[in-house]
Amino acid sequence: MNYKIIFTLVALFLVTSLSYASFPVKRVKAAVDTEQVSQTLEADVLTSPAAMAGSKSQGVALLLLVFLGGFAAHRWYLGKNWLMNVLFIVTIGGLGIWAIIDLVRIITGDLTPDNGSYKSDFI
Repeated sequence: MNYKIIFTLVALFLVTSLSYASFPVKRVKAAVDTEQVSQTLEADVLTSPAAMAGSKSQGVALLLLVFLGGFAAHRWYLGKNWLMNVLFIVTIGGLGIWAIIDLVRIITGDLTPDNGSYKSDFI
C-alpha cells in the first residue's frame, strides 16, 4: 500500500516537473524604438466592449437574476467580488432575502456594475 502511494507521488512529481509548452518557443531580443511604440499605443488603443464603462445592460442583469439567480449569474455579470458571489450561491441568495434585495436594487438602478454604470437603454 505504501509503495503505491510513494509511486503515485513520484510519478506526479515527475509529470508536473517535466511539463513544458506543447510548441517550441524561441526567445528573440529585438531592438524597439520606444518613441514609435508610445505613438502607436496612443493612436491604437484597443479595448474590449465588455471592459468599457457603461457596457452592461440593466435588463440583462435582471433577466439573469430571474432565471439564473441561484447561481449568482447577475452578480458575476456585473463584476462583483467573487467571494461574495460564492457566498450568495452557498446561502442560496441569503435564503431568498439577498436575492429580493438584489432584485429591487437592479430595478432601481442601485446595483451597478463595478466598472461603471449601465448602458443608457434598459436592454
